[in-house]
Amino acid sequence: MVFFLPSFVYADDEKIEVTFSKCVDGDTAKFKINDEIKSVRFLAIDTPETVHPTKKEEKFGKEASNYTCDKLKNAKKIVIEYDENSTKTDKYDRVLAWVFVDDILLQEKLIENGYAKLAYLYGDYKYVDKLKIKEETAKNNRIGIWQETDDKSNSKVEDSNGDYNKIKKIIGNQDEIYKKLVKIAKKVLKKLENML
Repeated sequence: MVFFLPSFVYADDEKIEVTFSKCVDGDTAKFKINDEIKSVRFLAIDTPETVHPTKKEEKFGKEASNYTCDKLKNAKKIVIEYDENSTKTDKYDRVLAWVFVDDILLQEKLIENGYAKLAYLYGDYKYVDKLKIKEETAKNNRIGIWQETDDKSNSKVEDSNGDYNKIKKIIGNQDEIYKKLVKIAKKVLKKLENML
């Protein structure tokens, strides 16, 4: 007996060719996927805001949007790829995917040109190591969003617990932590000496 799988069933790591529909901003666009128009949020990056309902337009937001829109409008072929370590949609029901424009990873080009930073990393995503190298180069060369930064650790990479601010606070106060630990260690040693 032979079984045929419907054509819309894809493995998590399979690439799907899509048709461009509409620009949204630097890290989101609409594509026709399986005869349905869907919003696609580009996985693992964040570009400055241009159309956020509660935030005003951010510096380099327009440039990021224009770059993305230009690449997508002029593409001969657009392919999205789901990551097996990510959910397929976010809380806004947008598709989460890697986006390839004429076989080039769009997230990589956005980071390389200083229009995006790594963000929303909730798993061990497929292309993140490559993107980290591109982001470090953009930071070191002060490209795009990194032009006015003095602190190389300024990139907010959000984790699944939302502990970024706590981590930064701890890292920023290493001397204070060290002093407190030394005081605690001295007290413990003194108590041990008294007990012996």
